[in-house]
Amino acid sequence: MRKMSKTSDTPTYSQFACVGSGFSAIGLGATLKRWYGIGDIKFFERHSDLGGTWFINQYPGCACDVPSALYSFSFESNPDWSRVLPPQQELWQYLHDVAKKYSLIEKMRFGVNVEQCVWSEERKRWRMNIRHYETNRVFAHECQFLFAATGQLMQPREIDVPGSTSFKGRIFHSSRWDQTVDIQDKKVVVIGNGCTASQIVPAIVGKTKHLTQAIRTKHWVLPPVDNENTEFMKNVLRHVPGTQTLQRFLVFAAAENTLRGFYMTNDGNKYRKRARANAEKYMKTTAPAKYHDKLIPDFELGCKRRIFDSGYLKSLHSENLSLLDDPIQEIVPEGIRTREGVTEADVIVLANGFVTNNAVGGLDVIGRNGEQIDQHWESFGGPEAYNCTIASGFPNFFVLLGHTSTNIAAENSINFALRIIKPVLDGKGMTVEVTREAEQQYVSQMQADMQKTVWSTGCTSWYLKDTTDGKKWNGSTYPYSQAYFWYRCLFPDFGDLEIRVSMRVRRGNLER
Repeated sequence: MRKMSKTSDTPTYSQFACVGSGFSAIGLGATLKRWYGIGDIKFFERHSDLGGTWFINQYPGCACDVPSALYSFSFESNPDWSRVLPPQQELWQYLHDVAKKYSLIEKMRFGVNVEQCVWSEERKRWRMNIRHYETNRVFAHECQFLFAATGQLMQPREIDVPGSTSFKGRIFHSSRWDQTVDIQDKKVVVIGNGCTASQIVPAIVGKTKHLTQAIRTKHWVLPPVDNENTEFMKNVLRHVPGTQTLQRFLVFAAAENTLRGFYMTNDGNKYRKRARANAEKYMKTTAPAKYHDKLIPDFELGCKRRIFDSGYLKSLHSENLSLLDDPIQEIVPEGIRTREGVTEADVIVLANGFVTNNAVGGLDVIGRNGEQIDQHWESFGGPEAYNCTIASGFPNFFVLLGHTSTNIAAENSINFALRIIKPVLDGKGMTVEVTREAEQQYVSQMQADMQKTVWSTGCTSWYLKDTTDGKKWNGSTYPYSQAYFWYRCLFPDFGDLEIRVSMRVRRGNLER
């Protein structure tokens, strides 16, 4: 166990504390106030403003790839989205407005890094060790309930190609886009071709002298679902009661229906076969024929994250664009080197993804008996919280993650957490956590059912993590429907939980 740094002052305290200030964190603060009238919460954010991924990702073309009717809080519908898939700035503004409405901004502390969180069994509190980036001062904060809303796609993956420090131009990760760099009439290399790269390329190719996209793997690209929201539609949503709820339900139902294609069943195989044929037809009729072999995958549709086209395939017809699927050997002062030679570049953009399958974003959380959260999860085989939210041996600690649509799953997790802490808030106990037995059973069932999905069919995917015994661990997706997850969160199984009162334990049959 790592030793906690010495702090410079007496700990501050709030009943609730949250690491992060993105969708999940803001949803937590708003729901606490809506349900229980509780405003005693503090948020600790490493960046200079709220918004999480919608603050740090400011690359050209950055937008949501889930319809806005679903990618928003159920309790804060917005009839004024400009598009079905709104751009980054619009999503950030939405989060800012919600945070302002529920008086959360003044409870946020920016530019700080939560280095360690340690449970005190004696005090029944979490003690957080926090460093201020600007002053390097370390201070302590204590709370009764600790939430990790660190997000999945936050820590950029380091480039696995040697020589990046030798490059004489500008090089940066897509999520740390250097706004001081002018790409007008520059030679640009984009490394990667996932969801991010598919948004960047069409947004910048018209400005560059030449754009080279270094393709590392193939992806299924599906027809676009984006469109402009007309003023007529906005007026209907604003003034006709029930239309926003109906719209959200229809989008949700459509998204849930696609889940059929993720199961390795006869029905799932038929669904994927049709969807794959449609995707392949779209890619062949939209992308240049000379790139078909480089673009069209040979693995099952859905094995990796699907890309909904936002103009990417059409942009490949640009005369100043070339695709390169030859592996990059090294980055050199002039650009990148492959077996075909050196491709010159003034700017290199790393769209190579993020560190994944780390459910708390590298946060060092130490529970009862000095057990670290990473050690706890490794004892099972990989990260996987009970009901995607709690872990045994970590009292009053909750993880807010998401799958399908990040925020709808996070909202379910928030609702689950706030339901199971109700007995503690009512004075019936001091802590709540899941039993080890229930957690083990849940994790085993989740991973077994994950093997019955398309995610486990053999492609290279950021969903999967290699385990010490040579297997693949999927701690990123969810093998059941969001409707089922909503049900599990609506009716928690208190028989799987422990509500502790001093040394005495109450189990099961507790009122919500």
